Amino acid sequence: MVELTVTPQSSLADRPVHLLVRGLSPSQLITLRASLTDEQGERFQSRAFFRASGAGEVDPDHHPALGGNYTGVCPMGLFWFLQPDTLFRRLIKRDVAGSPFVVHLEVFNGLQMANEPQEKPLASCEAQRWFVAPGTQRVPIRNGRVRGALYLPP
Repeated sequence: MVELTVTPQSSLADRPVHLLVRGLSPSQLITLRASLTDEQGERFQSRAFFRASGAGEVDPDHHPALGGNYTGVCPMGLFWFLQPDTLFRRLIKRDVAGSPFVVHLEVFNGLQMANEPQEKPLASCEAQRWFVAPGTQRVPIRNGRVRGALYLPP
């Protein structure tokens, strides 16, 4: 049985997470896919292709991506290389304090190039990426024509 884990499951957006796929066949080709929907309803996706180790594991911290949105060893590549389904859209978080981005992570057998894979994923999980730590205080700033916000840690 294939298992996909992300550790920690909930973290700040600038903190690294650790992905691990277990239960694969040795040397099995897989596609790891990340997707999220922003506050405007726009979907962003990234994918990377990997070959499982002799132990049947894929660890992006140590195993190089063979293709997809990036190649080589890039532990946070699936998060950093998210691309919009609609051209010229940008991934922007407007409500930074109220809710996280929820990133859906999936493992597929073989090389999946389509935006909507036809087969079911072997495993999936979710990661929450927060932009403001709990207890952070937001202070609005207005001085003449300058507008902004100061975020103070607890």
